[in-house]
Amino acid sequence: MELPLKVAQAVHVLNHDVQSCNRVAANQWLVQFQQTDAAWEVATAILTSDHLRSHHSFPSDFEVEFFAAQILKRKIQNEGYLLQLGAKDALLNALLLAAKRFSTGPPQLLTQICLALSALVLRVVEHGNPIEKLFYSLQNLQSQDDGNIAVLEMLTVLPEEVVDNQRTDSKTSSSQKSHYCQELLSHTPMVLEFLLRQSEKNFDGSIQQQEKNRKILRCLLSWVKAGCFSEIPQGTLPGHPLLNFIFNSLQVPLSFDLAIEVLIELVSRHEGVPQVLLCRVHYLKEVLLLPALSRGDEKIIGGLACLLSEIGQAAPCLIVEASPEALALADALLRCVAFPSEDWEIADSTLQFWSTLASYILGLDEDGAKSRKHVEGIFSSVFSALLDSLLLRSQVDDSTYNDESRVIDLPDGLVHFRMNLVELLVDICHLLGSAIFMQKLFIGGWGSPNLPILWKEVESKLFVLNAVAEVIIQDGQTFDSSVVMQLVTMLSTKPSDGLNGFICIVYRSLADAVGSYSKWISAFKSNFRPLLLFLAIGISEPLSSNACASALRKVCEDASAVIYEPSNLEIVMWIGE
Repeated sequence: MELPLKVAQAVHVLNHDVQSCNRVAANQWLVQFQQTDAAWEVATAILTSDHLRSHHSFPSDFEVEFFAAQILKRKIQNEGYLLQLGAKDALLNALLLAAKRFSTGPPQLLTQICLALSALVLRVVEHGNPIEKLFYSLQNLQSQDDGNIAVLEMLTVLPEEVVDNQRTDSKTSSSQKSHYCQELLSHTPMVLEFLLRQSEKNFDGSIQQQEKNRKILRCLLSWVKAGCFSEIPQGTLPGHPLLNFIFNSLQVPLSFDLAIEVLIELVSRHEGVPQVLLCRVHYLKEVLLLPALSRGDEKIIGGLACLLSEIGQAAPCLIVEASPEALALADALLRCVAFPSEDWEIADSTLQFWSTLASYILGLDEDGAKSRKHVEGIFSSVFSALLDSLLLRSQVDDSTYNDESRVIDLPDGLVHFRMNLVELLVDICHLLGSAIFMQKLFIGGWGSPNLPILWKEVESKLFVLNAVAEVIIQDGQTFDSSVVMQLVTMLSTKPSDGLNGFICIVYRSLADAVGSYSKWISAFKSNFRPLLLFLAIGISEPLSSNACASALRKVCEDASAVIYEPSNLEIVMWIGE
């Protein structure tokens, strides 16, 4: 009795004593204790003995029991191979008893016990079918609901440990690792049947029931990640009860995130799943997404955006079929892109889908069954609407748009979003054609003469104009440079106190566009002097200095015949001074 008490007291000192010297001493003693043979027996006793708990001087609590579980896990991993066969069996039974004992919590303690059990099964047993033996032992835990919770946790931890053991553990031979994976796979039907029984129990809506459903989803996720869900025949998958359980879990706030994660894993690992989920896209859109959009529930919107993107990205060939379900998926993702969230994560999560779809359409054979022109005709309105939404979402938010601030730059989230957006904008330009793309970009010019200029919109369009410059120039699709020169003239009127606030960012974006299209813009001699003045002003401002210097170099290179005129050369030399 003395040693377990001493361990408990040392743990309490380590975690709660106000004197740092006492905590250091307790830690040193516990580290040394873990290395002793007595640690096996003491840790096991702490987890299994009711006598110790009832002892009036034994301060048993979660911290002590958690520490004991950690000791056993570490000693099994490091010294388990030294245990005799009888000691291994005794330890296995003790850990199973501890798992049942703490099945109602705390959950972190149950997880540690199950990790110790997995380590014992996978790293210590030298022959035979250790997972088979474990499953036989787990049957004894299923006699009551609390025991089923312990079984769920064990089944959650086991496949994760098998996969991790296969990747990293050098003490286990490759043949053993392969054998463990085969054993795991062979027990998949039994596990799925167990999960199905647990999921079919009456759902009363209580927090306890919701927590149990989360445990079922976590367990299912572990087995999906281990590659075991493929044991379900593809023909039975659309109406499989477990898939129905996952979909039902999407409507429960506490389990929504895990249900989304399970479905995404299924999509990424099993080629038949995207088709199955595409058939349910109307449910995802009408029942879940549209209500979430109306109430502004970013958690639901973000999760569904990720899931729908994964479905379409995994099977773009299904989307270009333009079935009602495929068009519903595209419409749902358009709504996600357009959703006015405070950051750009939701819109950003859809970009890979749109890029994959655009690349797939651009790669279609002109003479094939799916004629590229035919598919482009169907999806042109989709990508036109997408461009409109991206022009809006690539604008700065209201907090950035502040003309009173002197030091300002784009938010990190917007910078990241724009970096990911460039490739997609190029694909959209290819799909719509540069003429239509530029027409959408400059429709209405920069605003009505009677209305103030919307500088956020202007800056966003300048970013897009610069992003597709290579495509526009290659296509030879010139545009009315007077639109750009209108801005150049307006921004060249520098206030006496310099450029302020958001105008600095507009200035930089305009300089980038001038550099990208300098060959076309500087071809008109009348543009040259206003350009020089505009770039000279921008070079003196820290935020636009680099962009203006680069643009000046390109303008001088592209207008070499004009630059050597004495009046222009004087201006360039003045800028240099």
